[in-house]
Amino acid sequence: MASFAKPSFPTSNYASDRPTYPQELYQFLYNFHKKSGKAGWDRAIDLGCGTGQVLTELTPFKQVYGVDASDVMLAEAKKTVEKLSLPQQVRFVKSTAENLSYFKDSSVDMIFSGQAAHWFNYDELWKELARVLKPNGSFALWGYSEFRSPKYPSLTPIVVEYMLGTDPENTLGQYWQQPGRRILDNHFLDVPPPSEKDFADWQLVKFTGPHYPNITDSKPVIMKKRISWKGLDAYCRTMSGYHTYQEQNPLDATRQHIGDGDIIQRFIKRLKDGIRAVGDEPGEYLDIDWPVAIMMARRK
Repeated sequence: MASFAKPSFPTSNYASDRPTYPQELYQFLYNFHKKSGKAGWDRAIDLGCGTGQVLTELTPFKQVYGVDASDVMLAEAKKTVEKLSLPQQVRFVKSTAENLSYFKDSSVDMIFSGQAAHWFNYDELWKELARVLKPNGSFALWGYSEFRSPKYPSLTPIVVEYMLGTDPENTLGQYWQQPGRRILDNHFLDVPPPSEKDFADWQLVKFTGPHYPNITDSKPVIMKKRISWKGLDAYCRTMSGYHTYQEQNPLDATRQHIGDGDIIQRFIKRLKDGIRAVGDEPGEYLDIDWPVAIMMARRK
């Protein structure tokens, strides 16, 4: 079972401490959707809706369905919606992304998924999206990889080592559920495109900026934030790899605020030391980027 689906997962922290998506991203997706001139705006689905971060932004649609296989995530998403006065009708369906039997054939205008698509079975997913999308309907599935510091690129090796390293006490490398994490970190380049029989205008758009020189068709970063060190600590505690680490290393939590602290506090100390190594003192805030990749296509 993925950490996010477990009853013990702190969904309220996930909702409050994860980065949000900029309106620029949503507008980019809406522009793609309407490009055919025949797109509808009646019904949208948010696959792997989690705590409801994406579905609450899908205001151009009359109906929005949040789909997730986790009871705890759906419960948190319902709380999110209840706090807001949304113009559209929102409903929830407990299901995996690969089984959308709740929806009739050709009944959905657009399908979204933010930071969940790396967990999907694509052979099954593409078949279901082809079935439920209307002609000229579209999908947009995206995710963001490890954060980067645009001001201090020398911190990149520290971030990579923490996220993917092999030290079982100080890095998360062995604690991620695979192959999902590899798919995400490789910006969906390993994902097989859907059938050309069913879909047109397949695109893999990468808003990765200068952070991955091997990606030659990258666009400028659109997801960024000025974050406090406390906020960065909180964000790191929402990661599924960290929660698996906690389960397997329960004593580490007792080290918070003792010596070098727990695994996240030790990581943040290394980041601050990295800033000092280039002659600066860590300020109260750190500017960070999240490289984003988006898979999009239109139903024929």
